[in-house]
Amino acid sequence: MTRPLFVTRPLMPPLEEFLPSIEAIWKSGQVTNGGAFHQAFEAELARYLGVQYVSVVASGTVGLLLALRSLGLQGEVITSPYSFVATSHALLWLGLAPVFADIDPTSFNLDPAAVEAAITPRTCAILAVHTYGQPCDVEGLAAVAMRHGLKLVYDAAHAFGVCDEGGTILRYGNLSVLSFHGTKVFHTFEGGAVISPDAATKKEIDYLRNFGFVDEVTVVEAGMNGKMDELRAAFGLLQLKHVDAAIERRREIDAFYRQRLDRLEAIRCMPSPRVARFNFGYFPVFFETGGRDARDAAYEAMRAAGVMVRRYFHPLISDFPMYAASRGGGHAALPIARRCADSVLCLPIYPGMEDSDCERVVDALKAALA
Repeated sequence: MTRPLFVTRPLMPPLEEFLPSIEAIWKSGQVTNGGAFHQAFEAELARYLGVQYVSVVASGTVGLLLALRSLGLQGEVITSPYSFVATSHALLWLGLAPVFADIDPTSFNLDPAAVEAAITPRTCAILAVHTYGQPCDVEGLAAVAMRHGLKLVYDAAHAFGVCDEGGTILRYGNLSVLSFHGTKVFHTFEGGAVISPDAATKKEIDYLRNFGFVDEVTVVEAGMNGKMDELRAAFGLLQLKHVDAAIERRREIDAFYRQRLDRLEAIRCMPSPRVARFNFGYFPVFFETGGRDARDAAYEAMRAAGVMVRRYFHPLISDFPMYAASRGGGHAALPIARRCADSVLCLPIYPGMEDSDCERVVDALKAALA
């Protein structure tokens, strides 16, 4: 039986390179609470990303919760319906009301004009997503936020290592949040990080991720246990040594797909990002004809052939029952986001793929379109 090709597989460096770190943790007896690997990982991660203030945490979702909580928000937050549910779930967990605005058809990110049209006196913030690692219109969103006195937080779960001409895109907004889940370009099994603009904000995040403790007898915040443990921090340090090679292989696969799929009229590929550095974390294609029925038929055919494509992101977040009453999420609203959700199919892309695997994906897609 032909082995399945999943939409992604985690980057796993050689086990023998990780074993010395495991042995060091066993010898130290410290497995959490800001040990040596935790501190070293934060420092090296900051250097790699080109930022000053990084707080590593237990997951990207925890990072979102901490970032939003640190801003003391109340009321409505305008966000994207075209994302993984964790984006909006973080708002519900904090008692904030998600408001959905439509997206741009090229970047698949929040449209600043749609955001501005959704603002009311109850609006307190914008939670934007760098979808597929494509940078948002950061200047447009910043202008909207400034005009209306709103906080601006970026869910940068897809955007590890992405840079524009001025540097990392993580420098925008009040805070940015990364995910290090196993499906991401860079992972620590589970984990994440909050990127702060200054030392005071990082201190606030660090208090919140550790129950609000300053020392053994001083608690200043109603925090949570959001820390990253030593094993995952050690793994993250090792991953930093391999991630550039992994991104380069992803770039090669991206180019392979584009060359092979360029003349297929039934689909269009995501536009090549115009950034100084991209991470090639996803390869979505969009069905130009036949709508959802054609896409779903291709989805079923390709999976039957062992090519485990995914519909990222379908359904829209706004279509899930817990968001039925959310403003902006009605079925007739969000026409661009809905069109994307009904036509998208993400192809397998990960550094362990051989060229023959990529050919198999292309052949399966062409057969599904025939």
